[in-house]
Amino acid sequence: MNDIITATELASESAGAHPPVLLDVRWQLQGPHGRPDYEAGHLPGAVFIDLDADLAGPAGDEGRHPLPDVAVFTAAMRRAGVRGDRPVVAYDAGLGWAAARAWWLLRWAGHREVRVLDGGLAAWTASGGAVTTEIPQPQEGDFTPEPGGLPQLTADEAAALARRGVLLDARSAERYRGEAASVDRVGGHIPGAVSAPTTENVTEDHTFRPAAALADRFAALGAKGDAEVGVYCGSGVSGAQEVLALTLAGVPAALYIGSWSGWTADPSRPVATGAQPG
Repeated sequence: MNDIITATELASESAGAHPPVLLDVRWQLQGPHGRPDYEAGHLPGAVFIDLDADLAGPAGDEGRHPLPDVAVFTAAMRRAGVRGDRPVVAYDAGLGWAAARAWWLLRWAGHREVRVLDGGLAAWTASGGAVTTEIPQPQEGDFTPEPGGLPQLTADEAAALARRGVLLDARSAERYRGEAASVDRVGGHIPGAVSAPTTENVTEDHTFRPAAALADRFAALGAKGDAEVGVYCGSGVSGAQEVLALTLAGVPAALYIGSWSGWTADPSRPVATGAQPG
């Protein structure tokens, strides 16, 4: 099963006998809450998922978006109608960051049929897909998590991986270099990490680049062959999109959920700046 789905494919599946559960995960870094946009218009049947409340735990020493309490995550997924025997499609209105966070968490929790709508809401409407303001009331799901379905890294493991393998920094190049630290306490990157902004995983219309192009991109960064690959970002959101892009390219990768916000919560951890890994 592919990990992304086109708007045309989703329209066909949604009209079939076994439609997927739809999760609207609209969210913006330092932006307004996504619920009002959802209420103004969403895919028919889609349930709003609050990234900060449902897909992350409280901010703290483990970063701005640590793993959610499993019970809280499970309850949110069941309210949305998620079942173990029914596929799930997540979408957002951006570069796929938030949708990929839902994809990663569900896959990590053991769900085997989760996809991201390629191009998000814009791709849906561009293809002629309808939107609605009707709020669905789905039947309670029976999703039972089995954590560990996808690999993750601790801060120490990420540091070690940067030395022996390839640790990709999914943030913008400016944040990697340490020139833009408005979101974080400190600017820069984990020593040894390679800059790999998520914007280069997608085209101008925010759909993912072809798998071969993604494979070439990551190979040029060292993520090829038997290389051990890890990813981090600011708080484990955009990094999930990078893991998804790597998956499409056929490259397994672990995610450091705490990411830069978790790394810099401990002032004793080293910080590198500039364009080189350091």
